[in-house]
Amino acid sequence: MKPGRLHQMIGITAVCLGAASSAGALALRCPADSVRAGNVCIDTYEASVWQIPAANRALVRRVQLGRATLAELTNGGATQVSPASTCTPGFPTTFPATGNWTTPLFAVSVAGVTPTSCVTWFQAEQACALSGKRLLTNQEWQRAAAGTPDPGTDDGGTDCNVGGLGRPLASGARSNCESHWGAFDMVGNVEEWVADWVPQSTVCPGWGAFSDDLMCLAGASTTATGPGALVRGGSFQSFTEAGVFALDNRPTTTLGNSPAVARKSLGFRCAR
Repeated sequence: MKPGRLHQMIGITAVCLGAASSAGALALRCPADSVRAGNVCIDTYEASVWQIPAANRALVRRVQLGRATLAELTNGGATQVSPASTCTPGFPTTFPATGNWTTPLFAVSVAGVTPTSCVTWFQAEQACALSGKRLLTNQEWQRAAAGTPDPGTDDGGTDCNVGGLGRPLASGARSNCESHWGAFDMVGNVEEWVADWVPQSTVCPGWGAFSDDLMCLAGASTTATGPGALVRGGSFQSFTEAGVFALDNRPTTTLGNSPAVARKSLGFRCAR
């Protein structure tokens, strides 16, 4: 075969594969508990974590398929894991901070319940996995958050929950806090773990003129005893620092933003 003809065929194949990939992204059908953001299904709501009776395998399967409703969870004997606002007590001892569980817990995306916080990265990752999902990457989170309003204030009604109440609200309670893709509460309410690990930061220089959102990802620590894990979006107490560009890896505690940290303002959501 002549080289010119071979190159032409390779070019045609590449175009076809690219078109097929684009068509696949457009054809993606997400479960009822999620929305499509490009080529990924993102949970519509911040995760609430549930313990489901082992005998109720049908309910577990519906959770894993993204079809379980709040009524099915409550009627099926499931109970939400909701640690106290002080994070003590935390999760059951059968689902410890390390994520090395002996009894499974499941991350669910449903409206009308307070998202689970006081959760370490390890617990969040396992709860997503047990539901047939995973944590979003930083890139996926940024994409899914696009278009979420960020007025920098909180009107106490429809704006994102970023200040004034001092606590998270039920998922989806703020009707105007929705991204272009249809995901709720990506700004405020609870800040959200994403999958990425990086060195712990030492300073928070902000975004400068680009954005007034929090930006704590600079000055890699040479003394931290472990990595940091990125946290996105800001919380109910972030005020103007919350937003679609809010990125936290701040060195505010002994453990910094270690994946082992749990706090009342910190939750997560999952993706497929």
